[in-house]
Amino acid sequence: MTEDPAGVLYLRFRRTAGGPAGGAAYAELLALLGAFTPVVEAVPPDGALADVGGALRYFGRDVEDLASVIRVRALALHGVDCAIGAGPNPMVARLAARRAAPGTTFVVARGAEAAFLAPLPAAALDGVGASMARTLCGYGLDSVGRIAAAPLATLQRITGVRTGRELWERARGIDRTRVTPNAAARSIAAERTFPYDELAPERHRRALLSLTEELGARLRGEGQVCRSLALSVRYADRTGYATLTRSRALGEPTAHSAALTALAYRIHESFGFQRARVRGIALRAEGLTDAARASRQLTFDPADERSHRIEEVADRLREKFGPGAVKPAGLAA
Repeated sequence: MTEDPAGVLYLRFRRTAGGPAGGAAYAELLALLGAFTPVVEAVPPDGALADVGGALRYFGRDVEDLASVIRVRALALHGVDCAIGAGPNPMVARLAARRAAPGTTFVVARGAEAAFLAPLPAAALDGVGASMARTLCGYGLDSVGRIAAAPLATLQRITGVRTGRELWERARGIDRTRVTPNAAARSIAAERTFPYDELAPERHRRALLSLTEELGARLRGEGQVCRSLALSVRYADRTGYATLTRSRALGEPTAHSAALTALAYRIHESFGFQRARVRGIALRAEGLTDAARASRQLTFDPADERSHRIEEVADRLREKFGPGAVKPAGLAA
């Protein structure tokens, strides 16, 4: 069997009862993928990349068949369904996964990357944030297809030499990154989805508090700190649903939930929403590094020291009695 033209999978795991598969179940799903290929990269909290080029040859299957086998095993053994994107490189596989419904595989074969990417908005490309997307749209480059058709020199004048080259290549489906086995996570994320469009600001803040508590506990449990937070809010507008994303750096690398909450609130306030109908909120901790290697600004504030000590005790209680053993007052039922 020749090498399959779509040998990279991006998988998103969802429990059949609803919600992402995290914790021990997530580790078990990564181990399941490891039975097919050793080239598996974790993408927390509910995703994974897998280079299955060798597995396709070994099992004598095409990419859709192999994805079906993985999905059946995940469902049978762990009660988790998968939405799977397949492509010739990690970037295309990730974007393909967004088109895949749970229980399906969306395949983009080698050579079809440009046609698949062309209608997508500029912000869909890796490395294109809200600010760069606005700049590109100001020059009429509001879709990936228009970016791909633009002269390289034009893109480099707009965004810089190196960034312009990378943008030009990605718009054509060229991704020079590789699936890195056991790669340390550069970011972790969590999200909350409301069952309906939520207008109440206090409910939005409650969701933010829940997210920062979750991310803080995960960071401390893994011995990591983060340097910045990125907040995404999905809300209803006249055309359907739109998503706004903003990120800000922390004063110092930290996993302290109170510091994460304070910054998340400031980012949320910067959106200036006026009775926005919010459907979902996602928060991502970025720039992860080992806590042991991070420096912490010393303080003489007894309240800050007390807060850290309380947090340490709460973490031990959660480890012993479960994640719901200790909650902030703002999350009390």
